[in-house]
Amino acid sequence: MLNKRFYLIILLIALPVAIFSQGITAEQLVSLKQVGSVVMSPDGQYIAYTLSVPRDEDEAVGRNYSELYIIPASGGTAIPVISKPNSASSPAWLADGRLAFASRITEHDNQNQAYTVRADGSNLQRLSFSPQGIITFKVSPDMRRIAYTARDPLATAEQRLREQGYDMIVYGEHERPVRLWMQTIGDTRPQAITAHNRMVWDFAWANDSSRLSVRISEETNDDHNQMFSQIYIMRTDGLNPRHLVKTDGKLGMMVWSPDNKKLAYLGAKRRSDPLPQRIWVADIETGAAIDITPGTYEGTPEWISWSDNNTLMFNAVEGTRTTLNRMPAAGGAITRIAGGGTEVFRSISPDARNATFAASVNTRQHPGEVYRGTFQDGRLNRITRHNDWLNAVTFGTQSTIEWAGADGLTIQGVMVLPVDYREGQRYPLAILPHGGPEGVSMDGWNTRALYPSQLLAANGYVVLKPNYRGSAGRGSGFAMANHRDLGGKEFDDVLLAIDHLHRQGLIDRNKVGISGTSYGGYFSAWAGTRYSDRFAAAITFAGLSNWISFMGTTDIPYEMSDVHWDLWWFDNPGQYWDRSPVAHLDRASTPILVAHGLADDRVHPEQSLQLYNFLRIKDIPTGLVMYPREPHGLLERSHQLDYMHRVLDWFNRFLKN
Repeated sequence: MLNKRFYLIILLIALPVAIFSQGITAEQLVSLKQVGSVVMSPDGQYIAYTLSVPRDEDEAVGRNYSELYIIPASGGTAIPVISKPNSASSPAWLADGRLAFASRITEHDNQNQAYTVRADGSNLQRLSFSPQGIITFKVSPDMRRIAYTARDPLATAEQRLREQGYDMIVYGEHERPVRLWMQTIGDTRPQAITAHNRMVWDFAWANDSSRLSVRISEETNDDHNQMFSQIYIMRTDGLNPRHLVKTDGKLGMMVWSPDNKKLAYLGAKRRSDPLPQRIWVADIETGAAIDITPGTYEGTPEWISWSDNNTLMFNAVEGTRTTLNRMPAAGGAITRIAGGGTEVFRSISPDARNATFAASVNTRQHPGEVYRGTFQDGRLNRITRHNDWLNAVTFGTQSTIEWAGADGLTIQGVMVLPVDYREGQRYPLAILPHGGPEGVSMDGWNTRALYPSQLLAANGYVVLKPNYRGSAGRGSGFAMANHRDLGGKEFDDVLLAIDHLHRQGLIDRNKVGISGTSYGGYFSAWAGTRYSDRFAAAITFAGLSNWISFMGTTDIPYEMSDVHWDLWWFDNPGQYWDRSPVAHLDRASTPILVAHGLADDRVHPEQSLQLYNFLRIKDIPTGLVMYPREPHGLLERSHQLDYMHRVLDWFNRFLKN
């Protein structure tokens, strides 16, 4: 059995090896800067953006900083607005040309508040005065009010009790909902305009500033966010809120038409749709809503906006690529504006005239950077270069491939060849299945700590990231094609990919490893137990191992049951148990490394502890790594670095030696 001392020795040995690797290293990956939110000024002259900046090795433990910059849309020197140790979020240009954003500026307030600056980054002014800090905010189009979300403050008596040690966690009691607050700009007295027993998840201003659309649920948990929220129309004083339209299933962003007569929103096709991937248009007065997405459209819209009262624009994932499109608001043919190549962008920010737009774009060679595009020809021009050192890195050749999955259904995936690839040579295969299962792997920059594609390519592996049935990017039908069959034909899609790559002469089918997170972690555990004869090594991070106990410990039992399973466990406990990795330990022999974040509410750490203990009892090679403070992912630099070295070590031990 492997112990902590062994892993420390392996880590120390692996460090110098990685430093002299031909391709990218783990140390380089944790130093990457990435552009996040990008917004174009109304006049098209400036672009504001946030930049994720990793902590240095000698800094205090914590997640990345989020710096804020303003740069001319034509390119040039970026002006720093907020720099570490402060962070900023939610940048938005106002009608007067100032930039608004949220930040916890330590010398001004110890809470997150909204601020504005001029386009040159000067004249900082505070907008919000929330005693408990804000979560998100939006300034009214007429710039008279600011609406923001914030949690209810603790009552004085309750705060006093907590200070005395009465800090018990009683589920369902004393939850502090997020409410919508309204404040006149220039005033310091905000007013809550939603009820204290409701949870606000999103909101949007009408263009005349007289009303808002607000997405609300009755409970505070994420299950209710995903499955039970509804859209209301609300006045600025919060009186007489009106339920707009009965929706069923997941909801996404919403935006008012220029004349304020319609609301476009992203919503599910039906309750069991894994994503809010249909474009709906509702009449504000009657509430009548229609799904205008063509039934044959194989794509997943993620961002929408109005070009005029009769036309909508939307960003979508189509396969492993992204596109910007236009279509009539009454429904009809879709016209592509931009995209379709290996420049991946998940949303855009247009100027006031819809002449140009800005976006965070990633490619096979770099993570998110600021790009400027034009609606006339859809051309994208790069504006920032935050990781120029990547130009000296050798990358494995990356491409989108297709193969015949179960029942002959065409399946896509992103493949990366080893950096030192030689035609005719067979290589070990590392499969990195995405989570969800409604996630999707894109043919852009797809290397990060939990999915280190190019790191594995630099160390001699063929890498495959399969978009099995159930994935996004192919429409509602494809996303629902795994219902009532989790771990069935969707996993056959992956097994058939192995056969396909073997026939191509690329891989050694006896040296196949798999590593995934969340539902991808379930795939890894499933591969290493039920299909142990096909996999020589497996790694699972935050993965499911027992479907029945998972349903009793996760924060999304309704979302998993009503959507992905389309079946509750007590209606068919036999199938739930049969599709659990721990149910197939009798046929398991694959070495499985198990890892988890200790602050994970989505997949409780007990899932990993359970798998690890059962593997030990069966004398199957395993190891268990728990990361303190980490939620459903890895946010801290040292943890990311540690995990990537463990992945390399595990695969090298069992796929190469």
